Amino acid sequence: MERSRIAVAGASGLIGGALVRSLTADGHTVVRLVRGAPRGADEVRWDAEQGTVDAAGLAGCDAVVNLAGAGVGSRRWTDAYKARIRASRVRGTTALAEAVAGLPEDVRPRVFLNGSAIGYYGETGDRTVDESAPPGEGFLPRLCVEWEASAAPAREAGVRTVFARTGLVVARGGGAWARLFPLFRAGLGGRMGDGRQYWSFIALHDEVAALRHLLDTDGLSGPFNLTAPHPVTNREITEAMARVLRRPALFAVPAPVLRTVLGEMAGDVLGSARVVPTRLLESGFRFTYPGIEEAVRAAL
Repeated sequence: MERSRIAVAGASGLIGGALVRSLTADGHTVVRLVRGAPRGADEVRWDAEQGTVDAAGLAGCDAVVNLAGAGVGSRRWTDAYKARIRASRVRGTTALAEAVAGLPEDVRPRVFLNGSAIGYYGETGDRTVDESAPPGEGFLPRLCVEWEASAAPAREAGVRTVFARTGLVVARGGGAWARLFPLFRAGLGGRMGDGRQYWSFIALHDEVAALRHLLDTDGLSGPFNLTAPHPVTNREITEAMARVLRRPALFAVPAPVLRTVLGEMAGDVLGSARVVPTRLLESGFRFTYPGIEEAVRAAL
C-alpha cells in the first residue's frame, strides 16, 4: 500500500499499538479512534460500547481497522461482563461499518479490516480446522458470528471487508503471555489441565505483518486465520517456555482449580483449538516465526 491514511480503533491495545507503530514507521498517516474529546486532526471520537462514531472523521481514509473490544481474558465472565464484551464488539463494528457505508463514494475507505478470533471455531479437539469450518458452540463462537455479521453494511456498500481471526498472541506486553512469562521466570510455570489441548498461537511480529498483508493485498476479503502454521499443545508450550527461560516447569494447574478460579472462561483455557491459516498461506503470506520456540524468543 502506498502512503495512506488509515483509521485504527483499538490503537491503544497490544495489537493495535504494534500496528500503529508499524504503519507510522513506514510513513502512513494513522487516525486514532478515541473515547474522549479529540486532541488533534489525527483523532476521531467514538464509543464502541454505545455504538457511536464521528463518521465525518473517517472521510478520506483509505482503510479502517477495527481491533477494539473489552478484554476477553481480563476478568471473570459474569453476565454483566459478557454483555460488555459483546457490546464493545458488535455495537462498535456496526457503528463503524454503517459510518463507512454512509460516506460518499469518493471519500469512502476502500478497505474495512475487522478483528475477530479463532474462538469462532469453539472446541475442535485434535481435529484441524481452517476458514472453511463452521462455527462452534458456546459464548465465544456466538460472539464471533455476531461480530463478523455486524460488518455487513460495509461489505454491502462495496467496501473490501476482511476478518482477522486471531489466535493467542505471543508477546510480553499483553494477552495470555503477559501472564505466563512472569510465572515461568519465577519457576512457577506449568501445564494447564492435562496439557493435551491445542493452543493456536502467533508471534506479535507475524500478527502485525499479517494485518499489513491483508490491508495491502487487493482482492482479499472474508475470514483469515491469523495463527502460526503448526498449532501446539499446552504441554509443548510449557516445555518450550521452560527451555527458552531456562526454568523448571514442574507445576500443573488441575482443571477443577481453573474452573473454580476462572468460571465459564476456564472452558476456553482447557479447550482445544487446532486452527491453521490456510487462506493466509494461500494468499502468499510467509511467517517469520512459525514455531513456538521462535515466537517465544522473539517476544523476549
